[in-house]
Amino acid sequence: MTKIVECVPNFSEGREKPVIEAISGAIKAVDGVKLLNVDPGSDFNRTVYTFVGEPKAVLEAAFQSAKVGLSLIDMTKHKGEHARMGALDVMPFIPIRGVTDDDCINLSKKFGEGMAKELGVPVFLYAKSATKPERVRLPSIRKGEYEALEEKFKDPSFAPDFGKAEFVPKSGATATGCRDILLAYNVNLDTNDKKIASRISGKIRTSGRIKKDENGNKIIGSDGKPERIPGKFKGVQAGGMMYNENIAQVSMNLLNYKEVNLHHAFEEVKKEVKKLGVKVTGSEIVGLVPKEALVLAGKFYSEKEETNISDEEELVTIAIDKLGLSDLYPFVPEEKIIEYMIEETGSLASSSVKEFLSELASSSPAPGGGSVAALAGALGSALSSMVCNLTIGKEKYNDVQDEVKSALEKSEKLRRKLTTLIDEDAEAFNDVIKAFKMPKTTEKEKTKRAQAIQEGYKTAAKVPLETAKTCEKILDVSMIVAEKGNKNSITDAAVSALMARAGANSAILNVKINLGSIKDKKFIDETILELEEIERNTIDKTDDILKFVDNEI
Repeated sequence: MTKIVECVPNFSEGREKPVIEAISGAIKAVDGVKLLNVDPGSDFNRTVYTFVGEPKAVLEAAFQSAKVGLSLIDMTKHKGEHARMGALDVMPFIPIRGVTDDDCINLSKKFGEGMAKELGVPVFLYAKSATKPERVRLPSIRKGEYEALEEKFKDPSFAPDFGKAEFVPKSGATATGCRDILLAYNVNLDTNDKKIASRISGKIRTSGRIKKDENGNKIIGSDGKPERIPGKFKGVQAGGMMYNENIAQVSMNLLNYKEVNLHHAFEEVKKEVKKLGVKVTGSEIVGLVPKEALVLAGKFYSEKEETNISDEEELVTIAIDKLGLSDLYPFVPEEKIIEYMIEETGSLASSSVKEFLSELASSSPAPGGGSVAALAGALGSALSSMVCNLTIGKEKYNDVQDEVKSALEKSEKLRRKLTTLIDEDAEAFNDVIKAFKMPKTTEKEKTKRAQAIQEGYKTAAKVPLETAKTCEKILDVSMIVAEKGNKNSITDAAVSALMARAGANSAILNVKINLGSIKDKKFIDETILELEEIERNTIDKTDDILKFVDNEI
């Protein structure tokens, strides 16, 4: 997707599974849209859906979900702890990639107009789409909630932006608008004192804290309201809470991560709690996060340590480590980072095992050994990740948590890369086939065809070479996992190494056969040197792992 809009509708139903699933089905049925998350809350009696896609597709999914939701939810019977004013309480549109605020404002207006016209529900524009200053904040529109709507509609100033100013008992009213992506972010403290987290929250949030005199009494201003000391950051909501009986958290909503990002909040909390003799142990992101937020945090720490790393994948890994995002539970990028969740995998990597094997067994020359090599490596890295996940959070392995979390981040990065290489290898050989099919009538055509064939063979050699290099890196992770990981899964670490070695050796063979068709001697010589080093390292590392595991079992 070149243009990505995120939509996070909140429906006033969190208990009836058939209703929740029907709304999900309406979203999934729209081509070009991916439903990332469905989060029902029974106490709130509310479900938050998260889906993304191209602007036009997202608008269609928003309308179809609204149509289904409003047909199934009856607000006259609704009870729940969360504030709400309608069956579809709010439908925000959020720019993620390749779209602007104006694009999302236009989407919200089209949605509001369509909903009012076709579904007969009054719709209010809020946030960046608001037509009045008092409607920027959703709580201002929603004041008094559903129960107050009938009376509020009698006031001409409460006329909706779309639809009639009439109370619709079954459906209530809806708000829609463009807003920035909100990051729900918590910083973990090694204390069971919630007051410390609350105190820090008051220092960093935009609203600040109430000013008190030396006796602890509120200082009242000339307007009759308590005076406040402004907080450190703009666009930050914060409060103290308990994650469990031993861990207090500074719980935040970062309203604009481009101004105040994860690392700003994390470092400020660290600084403040240090004054109180408390330590930060890590942090957690609740819900999803755009890749850019982690890249920006990674850049901050890279520059701080003068490593000057520019690769985005490495920066994401740095951010995960420095922010301690795996402190409470493993941070899995594919399940938390929006761009990774919507990343389209190739046809081979996304096929079932049965489909892949059928395609492999067919008369087509691709996929072949190169794709199998990448798959073998991906299986090896996945096994290492499994052992890490079976170790993290186990009291018996408290002393090695940091090392295992680091190993998990590395193995998952390698797994993502190898998954991509499964399809890249097949595509690379397809380029060779295409080159052979080029016309060769004239001398000019023959020359062009010969050049394309040579480039095709070089690409066909480079891809499995990259696979071999990546498989070798898995062995470094497998050794750490074997030594530090859950002993009940130590043989899985060994199998991880064997799969990595199989992937590397298989990839090396695929490089060698393509070198036989290449005429560039310098390219051949340099590649052979790389292959010999990978081959030696792979043998040595695998042997070390197998010897270690054999001695342990």
